[in-house]
Amino acid sequence: MLDIAARKAKLLEKLNQMNERLLKVEDALDDPMPKDWEDAAQEREDDEVLEEVGHSAEREKAMIVAALERIVAGEYGICVKCGDPISEERLDTLAYTPYCANCAS
Repeated sequence: MLDIAARKAKLLEKLNQMNERLLKVEDALDDPMPKDWEDAAQEREDDEVLEEVGHSAEREKAMIVAALERIVAGEYGICVKCGDPISEERLDTLAYTPYCANCAS
């Protein structure tokens, strides 16, 4: 049987981590551009990587929020595609997954 309270706590902790990561990315992207041309070029490359990290964190954050909404709706641990239960092992690995192993593949 799923321990929903423990799963919710884990998801909330992960959500806080994502929010912290996004703040760090935003802070780094707000740094002023160096005046030196070569340093500025390197900074632009670094910013592209940071932007992708930020996009990835935003996607993960959205999945976490959706999982928390499924908890509130009483639908957490149920595959949104086929309606079958999602295995505890899968939820241990990817707590915010909306799909069972069969539908995810």
